[in-house]
Amino acid sequence: MRRLGRLLRHLVETRWQTRRRFPPAVLDRIEAAVRAAEGAHCGELRIVIETDLDAWAILSGKTARVRALEAFAGFHVWDTEQNNGVLVYVLCADRAVEIVADRGFNGLVTPAEWGAVCGAMQAELSAGRWEHGMLAGVAAAAELLARHFPGSGAKANELPDRPILL
Repeated sequence: MRRLGRLLRHLVETRWQTRRRFPPAVLDRIEAAVRAAEGAHCGELRIVIETDLDAWAILSGKTARVRALEAFAGFHVWDTEQNNGVLVYVLCADRAVEIVADRGFNGLVTPAEWGAVCGAMQAELSAGRWEHGMLAGVAAAAELLARHFPGSGAKANELPDRPILL
């Protein structure tokens, strides 16, 4: 029964809704927040916002976490010099947030810390505060990045700062 409800949510969620929630001006503000955050640490943040999953993915039980791991690999977030890339993945139909951090964070940031960032973002998204949730999530993730990978002057921007809408 749960799977059927999830399938229906994904069938009615539209890319138009995602573009309405994240128009170019909002994407500009998120991009600016990522750029500013990366000035305070030497980590790399990548934001991926996906509208929905196809019916087959839902029926086969694909979770937001599995999809986030696919996006992490597909967008080469793992391919940073210091292994300090972080993907913030949002699945709009589920109001789900997943964070995938590269191996440079192993033993530094606990799953509970990442989970707290996800939980705070999910609360905002569920309340319909999409932009605020994203900006708060970028700030919270940046705080964890700055704690473990503090900035050390000029650095190359290894990943694009602009959020990706799927």
